[in-house]
Amino acid sequence: MVMHSTLVATRRSVLRAAILVAACSCAAPAFAQLNDTMTPIATPDQPNAIEIGTAPLPDAKAPESWHSQYGSKFARNVTVATITPFLPDPAKASGAAVIVAPGGGFRTLSMENEGWNVARALAERGVAAFVLKYRLNQTPGDMPGFERSMKEMFSSTARPRPASPPDPQQMAAGLAPQLEDARAAFTLIRRRAAEWKIVPDRIGMVGFSAGAMLTLLTELAGQDAKPAFIGIIYGPLAGVTVPADAPPLFVALAADDPFFANGGFGLIESWRAAKKPAEFHLYEQGGHGFGMYPKETTSTGWFNAFVSWLTMHGMVKPKA
Repeated sequence: MVMHSTLVATRRSVLRAAILVAACSCAAPAFAQLNDTMTPIATPDQPNAIEIGTAPLPDAKAPESWHSQYGSKFARNVTVATITPFLPDPAKASGAAVIVAPGGGFRTLSMENEGWNVARALAERGVAAFVLKYRLNQTPGDMPGFERSMKEMFSSTARPRPASPPDPQQMAAGLAPQLEDARAAFTLIRRRAAEWKIVPDRIGMVGFSAGAMLTLLTELAGQDAKPAFIGIIYGPLAGVTVPADAPPLFVALAADDPFFANGGFGLIESWRAAKKPAEFHLYEQGGHGFGMYPKETTSTGWFNAFVSWLTMHGMVKPKA
């Protein structure tokens, strides 16, 4: 009994540490000229957002609210999950689609830099994109309280990291609402695939930091989600047990990322050992959270590389 209790406690601490590290998606994007002040803003109009059918978070104490930072828009206290479609011109639509999962440590979402801007760029290249606004862990409703909670969380990331990666099933338990939202997004898009001119087996997922963690978890423990491909953009790269039917993997990371650049590249090694397609871009500079921000570092090239990779896998041209 003592050994079992110790094991459970260890697994919980591993999961907490993993989430805390992923929380740093909202850290400075290594673009010093941008204003890092969190400024409350009105909730933007989202006329095309579609509720995906997962239940609202119970016992939510604060309403959804938005703020600007680094010249970009962020959402927090999301209790109702949605997807927002960005559909390509029918004349150049490839039939492929991507679910875009912004980062933010499961406490906030970088909706513009890691969501809408990515989706628009994909749609311009003929690939349908759906920004997933997944449910978040609750934070104080007032901005000073939110800032304090984020500082407390970031201070926790200085603690020693676990020696072994978290188990996917333990992660799934700790991120149950977010994983449910990702699975529901796949289900909804496949149900409306004919309406949106999408081929049901050509739907992939790309995520940023915490969203990258959710993307990987959707593949490892998402049951019926089954992404056609996955993109991990500055996410954790610990080794995993690769599913027998694992899809192609795309990874982009900056070598000066303060959170994930020094933990090895076990995820890529796992995919290669399993003889599954994997592409890895390690950029010399870019920091963390670069997303679609215009920068002078080569990390800005990740998006074009991602589109080239999708093209190589036949996702940017209509399926014959």
